[in-house]
Amino acid sequence: MPTPEELIKRKTERIAEMHRLDPRRTALLVIDMQHAFMDPGAALAVPTAWEILPAVKGLVAAGRKSKVPVIFTEFVSLPEIPTMRKDPFGPEHLAPAPGAPTGWGMPSGSCIPGTRGPESPDTVDELKPLPGEPVIRAHALDKFHATTLDTLLRSLDVRHLLVTGILADLCVMATVFRANTLEYRVTVIRDGITTVWPEILTAVLDIYERKLARVITAKEAEAELAGL
Repeated sequence: MPTPEELIKRKTERIAEMHRLDPRRTALLVIDMQHAFMDPGAALAVPTAWEILPAVKGLVAAGRKSKVPVIFTEFVSLPEIPTMRKDPFGPEHLAPAPGAPTGWGMPSGSCIPGTRGPESPDTVDELKPLPGEPVIRAHALDKFHATTLDTLLRSLDVRHLLVTGILADLCVMATVFRANTLEYRVTVIRDGITTVWPEILTAVLDIYERKLARVITAKEAEAELAGL
């Protein structure tokens, strides 16, 4: 009878075996690295997002070098679509009244298309998509929901999905759950995701590793993309 430790080791090895990247069938997903979630002064700014930027930026460069599709997602808030993502769960995504104060917990115009400055829905300049790189604009936490992401991945014959971005416990998690359900072999980049609360990040990574995805570092992923 194997011990619990032996069973865990066996499972971990099997996950690693099945999820080792095949660059010919891999895509890199950069989730919601947007001005509205990163710029100082944004109502929903995530300070730790800048800490993962070097890892994400390095992996984007490695993906491009290896001819791996790099796909960006951007959360958008359309005023004409009254989703619960805005009211009641995200009032910051509502348009502010003229002259009204803005900021966390208040209507701030976060992620409304056409907005400039710290509430812009555009990907930050440090990760600016190249011409021809797909940008999936989504209205929900799950980036597969009501978007062309699954169609895009299947048309590219993608089986392995590298996941980076923010927030680890919201948009990243919802997308990882859906990708797993759709039978993609998901690899989450440990130093390429973050959230506001360190203890939640620790818990999320544990959930990923046990039931949803392989978790490795950006450098480990870069080595696999290079065929090392």
